[in-house]
Parts: sequence; C-alpha cells; structure tokens
Amino acid sequence: MEFDFKFTSEGLIPVIVQESTGNDRPAGRVLMFAWMNRESLAMTLESGMMTYWSRSRKKLWLKGETSGHTQRVVRWYVDCDKDVLLFEVEQTTGACHTGYESCFFQEMDRDGTPVPVRENKLFDDSSVYSKAT
Repeated sequence: MEFDFKFTSEGLIPVIVQESTGNDRPAGRVLMFAWMNRESLAMTLESGMMTYWSRSRKKLWLKGETSGHTQRVVRWYVDCDKDVLLFEVEQTTGACHTGYESCFFQEMDRDGTPVPVRENKLFDDSSVYSKAT
C-alpha cells in the first residue's frame, strides 16, 4: 500500500487510539497513544487488528500479543495535515499495560499534582506481564 501521509524522518507517524462509540463520528475515551510505521499500518489494515511500532523494542507489536487485550479496528481517520492518525477500536479488557482501561487514567490538578485515581484496574498487570515485557 502506498500512503500519502507525513511520516517522521524515522519513518513513524503518531497514532491516537480511542474506544469505539458506534456513532458516525469519534467521541469515545482516548485509550492510548502509539507509533506506526508503514509496515505496521499496512498490517493493521490487512488484519483489522492494531499493530504498532515499538520504539523501545525496535520491532512490530501486535496489541494483545502478550496480554490477549486486543484492539479491533472499527474505523480510522487522518488529520487535515496528514501527520497524525486516529483509530477507533473495540478494546478487549484494558488498553493500558498497568491494568487500567486507558493509559490516561492519571488526572492532574492545575499545579501538576496527581489527583487520586478514581477508577479501578480492569486486570492485575503483574499477573499478565512478566518483568521482561
């Protein structure tokens, strides 16, 4: 596939991932932020399952390959500058490796102080992931 998007000099494009709402336009909770390269984008579109590029591990990463907490693509968008992608997904269990539904569970006050977390974890991260992951 040939993509007319603006990838970074490293060949990556930022991806915002949000829960599926079933509506015509995205309105769900942001679950996570990640990166894709051309190969992970092509794999995602071919399989319908979210695949990313892990900058820390320097390899492709199928969401849920370790945890089973997969993301199925419902629809996707590119922004007006063609330099950011937005995917609306059906998330199995939680998206965050710490056990929460979203990676954005930590609210901050205006002084930058963390507010007590108001939601419960959906799974025990220590039982799902090993230290090597």
